[in-house]
Amino acid sequence: MTTRPSIKNEQEYKSALEAIEQLLESEPGTPQGAEFEVLARLIEEYEDIHYPLKE
Repeated sequence: MTTRPSIKNEQEYKSALEAIEQLLESEPGTPQGAEFEVLARLIEEYEDIHYPLKE
């Protein structure tokens, strides 16, 4: 599985969003699918910290 460092700032966040958009139709079990999963996790972690949902 591809490893990436965590997203540290807004510029990296925007780059990750652009990258994941290109991978939206990736098949699970492929290198692109693995990259999608990693990016999704990193984006989610960044959003949880910087854009928390209010209840």
